[in-house]
Amino acid sequence: MLTKDDAICIRAVDYSETSQIVTLFTRANGKVSAIAKGSKRAKSAFDGPVEMFSYGRIVFTDSTKEKLATLTEFEQQSGLSYLAGNLFAANCACFAAELVNSLANESDPHPGLFDSFLQFIQNIQHSKKNLDRLILLILFQLALLKEVGLQPILNACANCKTRYSAGRLTAERRDTRYEIYFSSSANGLICRDCETAFTDKIRLSKPAANALNNFKLLPESKGKTLREIEKILVYHFTEILGKAPKMAKHILKT
Repeated sequence: MLTKDDAICIRAVDYSETSQIVTLFTRANGKVSAIAKGSKRAKSAFDGPVEMFSYGRIVFTDSTKEKLATLTEFEQQSGLSYLAGNLFAANCACFAAELVNSLANESDPHPGLFDSFLQFIQNIQHSKKNLDRLILLILFQLALLKEVGLQPILNACANCKTRYSAGRLTAERRDTRYEIYFSSSANGLICRDCETAFTDKIRLSKPAANALNNFKLLPESKGKTLREIEKILVYHFTEILGKAPKMAKHILKT
């Protein structure tokens, strides 16, 4: 049976001299792994080899006898040409694609995530500054966690549910001392009273905690704060996946 869908290529490897194996993130069918037979030939049904971040309409056929689907058509709209001009933008896009590939399941549709990913790719290739690109990456990572059901708790202590307000976690009492942490095992912010129960916690600066609680503060945040937040997110994804994402090192060193 032939299936038509909108897709973004998130991985492409050579299979033979003329063919590729591609991983496509589709809007209505989720992640699809497929073989693109003859894609590297001068004349093919794919307008040339399938490139990373190519976006367009695909046609594929699934087979019960084979593990891979077969890609039969791909009307590619190139996205890589814009990204190639800026290394950090390309690294951010590759990191986002790696996370989508790691957290999305085969044939499990997430149309909201597809739209967020496509918008992220389009926005990051036209952004002018690396800090703006880092903000876009942070927002996408948080959207990804929400879409796959792993949204961290950022408005209260994940353990005791004490609410977050004005740079501190407060209950009925007034508490002017600032100590807020992030724990991956708790999946969110942790207050001073609960932090001893979580050995994996990382202390947050006040600006970083505020920005995680209120995303509208991200554009006003300094580079140091944004890099702190990204380091926290990389740590969180590493804990979720059980290993460090390969592209993370290229993001953190910028």
